[in-house]
Amino acid sequence: MTIKELLGIELPIIQAPMAGVQGSALTIAVSNAGGLGSLPCAMLGPDVLRSEIEAIRAHSERPFNLNFFCHTPPTADKDRANAWQALFADYYGEFGLDLAKAPPGPARLPFNQEMADLVSQYRPAVVSFHFGLPAPELVRQVRCAGAKILSSATTLEEALWLAGQGVDAIIAQGLEAGGHRGMFLSDDITTQIGSFALLPQIVRAVDIPVIAAGGIADARGVRAAFDLGAAAVQIGTAYLLCPEATTSAVHRAALKREEARHTALTNIFSGRPARGIVNRLMKELGPINAAAPLFPLATAASAPLRVKAESMASGDFSPLWAGQNVTGCKEIPAADLTRELASRIGDL
Repeated sequence: MTIKELLGIELPIIQAPMAGVQGSALTIAVSNAGGLGSLPCAMLGPDVLRSEIEAIRAHSERPFNLNFFCHTPPTADKDRANAWQALFADYYGEFGLDLAKAPPGPARLPFNQEMADLVSQYRPAVVSFHFGLPAPELVRQVRCAGAKILSSATTLEEALWLAGQGVDAIIAQGLEAGGHRGMFLSDDITTQIGSFALLPQIVRAVDIPVIAAGGIADARGVRAAFDLGAAAVQIGTAYLLCPEATTSAVHRAALKREEARHTALTNIFSGRPARGIVNRLMKELGPINAAAPLFPLATAASAPLRVKAESMASGDFSPLWAGQNVTGCKEIPAADLTRELASRIGDL
């Protein structure tokens, strides 16, 4: 069975779920073009998630993917939180903000029973996970709802673990990928390798479809991934300038500048390594800072600074997520981009 048959899609192009820069509009556009549109769910409450799923169903009869995080929520460490906040005191003073009144950052919730029940209710064609897999009983519920299950692997060891858990396909997330690393068996970032080194290793080691992700920005990159054994590709960064994306004006402007070629892994915005365009905060506090609270607790300290700076058209304090290859970013409809990305696949 090909991955197109497995997922019920016409084009083996999966739009990467990108929390904070998209909603259902991008999902709909990609799915209707024949690819697999994805909806990031980790920052959505149940009511908003229902509304987004219903919007997708109202505008598309094609398969779509619901993506969830499955991290373990950390126990708050007051001393660590205070020490982390203290690093931001001068920035708050610069903008006239009160550090003591900093609100919590945006929540990132792991997949739980309530979300599993929503999957059972709406029965999406595909459910994907980041940071491993949720508890076995939740995975069984997703499978019983008829969904195909995907999850990200950033190392060969993670891929073998996922294959042993019975996932339907593995997303091989190379080091070039924008946004959060899906790593879950280790927090050692030196284990992370590039897409075209990781992909063939996983293809050789497992007997399920492997989806290439990271640094793939155009039709030639897609074809190269297929030549290395990919069954499909997952692409996120290239969609960030599409009109259906909700990418902020500040983020869009950053993607168009030459500085967008300089990205790095950073933990200062959330507490987990994620790739974004290097900005002032990353230069001055990181990009990797050992003092950062565990994911997602690190978010709170920078959130008010982000809001203030963006109101002044500055991305100095924003997580400008992007992969290492922004050359594929185009201000064209997502449907057109999806078809363009698939244009060199041929009969593969």
